[in-house]
Amino acid sequence: MVIKRREFLQIGSLATATLMVPKFLKAFEGRTPVPIGNKVVVIIQLSGGNDGLNTIIPVRNDIYYRERPRLGIEKTKTLSLTDEAALHPALVGLKALYDDGSLAILNSVGYPNPDRSHFRSMDIWQTGSGANEYLTTGWIGRYLDAQCPPVPDGTFGRAKVCDKPTQALEIDDVLSLAMKGEDIKGLALKDPRRLYNTSHEKFYKDLNASFKDEPGEQPVDYLYKTMAETLSSADYIFQQSKLHPSAQEYPNTELGKNLKTIASLIFSEINTKVYYVSLGSFDTHFNQQVQQQNLFTQLSDAVTAFVKDLKINNRFDDMLLFTFSEFGRRVSQNASGGTDHGTANNMFLISGALKQKGIINALPDLTNLDEDDLKYSIDFKDVYATVLNKWLSADDKVILGKSYNHLSFV
Repeated sequence: MVIKRREFLQIGSLATATLMVPKFLKAFEGRTPVPIGNKVVVIIQLSGGNDGLNTIIPVRNDIYYRERPRLGIEKTKTLSLTDEAALHPALVGLKALYDDGSLAILNSVGYPNPDRSHFRSMDIWQTGSGANEYLTTGWIGRYLDAQCPPVPDGTFGRAKVCDKPTQALEIDDVLSLAMKGEDIKGLALKDPRRLYNTSHEKFYKDLNASFKDEPGEQPVDYLYKTMAETLSSADYIFQQSKLHPSAQEYPNTELGKNLKTIASLIFSEINTKVYYVSLGSFDTHFNQQVQQQNLFTQLSDAVTAFVKDLKINNRFDDMLLFTFSEFGRRVSQNASGGTDHGTANNMFLISGALKQKGIINALPDLTNLDEDDLKYSIDFKDVYATVLNKWLSADDKVILGKSYNHLSFV
């Protein structure tokens, strides 16, 4: 079936009427109820390459202080975790989570043959690939694909009639590679209301542009499919965001606002399984002390408010938050009061349902380096496989393309 521009615009004004909506578009109307205890993942990307050695500080390691005569943080200024390890002094909120058993730490996380380029290493982390693989889909995007496999359809051939796009939301204006699947992509938004308004405006603008001035025709089913993808999810997210707005006070920072948006959506019982947000830049080639202090203060304050919000609303046990950065920094400080691109790094894991708590594995071995850089001991894809399999009940082998170890933190 085909339809001309004037006819479509006439129909479009009535598209919300039940009789005018095709069957595949009507699939978006009946969202599957979200079960009680719905597990969600919140990912905080520490963009730019956070310095892990000044995050989890080896306070009894003489090599650390020898290699960082100006950048090494004195033991008396740190937040003590064990006799051997301490937190950066700005991470007060994370120290409280550590003390109450809600935080776990993985050390020396990385991958074989590490790349020190921001862009390439971030691609590796976001796609879940090996250093010698070049993938065009992200690991979360492939998770979405796996939850909503193509089904035969006489109109499209490979139709997507389920509501999985809203299962992964990035709180940003631009969608990361991590969120892009072969058939399904997550959605990027800063604010549900703005997404709702702009999606409606953009739909009719794009619709006009899709028709040429000269006589021509476009498949009506394709245009209705575009409507479903651009409008239905935005409408759904906006309506859900109004159901249970967060009453918790959050810091007036970008991360604070973003985590408050995520909390409100979690409380709404939206069908979102993965939330993705970024903080940075941690690219501290110079002036590291001030920059990392400021960013860690933002991280600590925002996460503290977020966790308090989830606890009050009895959702903390259903949420798993983890942080990652594309690489760590070099062991030795540079001549500019900073550190240069390194390799392995640490990750924070936060939840009310952790099975392993505190510092899970050994601190980096500063006597056994690879070209003066830290050696990895945990492949980051082991973390992804664990989250996919044990938390999201997904087939991690299919999504990641091979089998990885399942860790025991959940």
